[in-house]
Amino acid sequence: MKKVFSLVLILGLAMVLLAACGGDAEPETPEIPPTPTSETAVEPADLWEGDMTKVKIEIEDYGDIILELNESVAPITVENFLGLVNDGFYDGLTFHRIIDGFMIQGGDPEGTGMGGSGTNITGEFAANGVDNPITHVRGVISMARSQDFDSASSQFFIVHQDSNFLDREYAGFGRVVEGIEVVDAIAENTPVIDGNGGVLAEDKPVITRITVVD
Repeated sequence: MKKVFSLVLILGLAMVLLAACGGDAEPETPEIPPTPTSETAVEPADLWEGDMTKVKIEIEDYGDIILELNESVAPITVENFLGLVNDGFYDGLTFHRIIDGFMIQGGDPEGTGMGGSGTNITGEFAANGVDNPITHVRGVISMARSQDFDSASSQFFIVHQDSNFLDREYAGFGRVVEGIEVVDAIAENTPVIDGNGGVLAEDKPVITRITVVD
């Protein structure tokens, strides 16, 4: 019974996966995204083959997460993310929203869930007319957004446990290749203050920096 309740809670929380608002001076409160479909993406066998850019997220007191980014699937998303990385945008920001068994979310300069880089990008996922076969399994990195399909900016999330119900409505653009145990530690050990994964300022894991690695 406890496991069933936990699954229902996670599914409910998935409905409020909030994102950064765009370039407005006063960001509006993000609305609840539409309910994700139950249809999942089907990954082609060669999805993760070929040369891919790798980035390292260094997290204070936790360690490093290394991801490979799939530019062939999500070119707009990867270009936006790498641009922010190269500008040092993420350095010193935090993971502000953490839900054990679901995902860890970061990249908000305000740390509130409503901040962004000032630029929004096209949502590269099926519900927005873009073929994206990346499925939201453990370790996938994807863009957070508000109800507007084209509202993603700087906020991203890394999937802690398989969450395929997000497929087709969120832009997966890479995956963890090293350091999944760091994701586990953050998801499982960070104290939260509410059912939506809110974290007190002093408990938010700090992103020391994100860099491109060879």
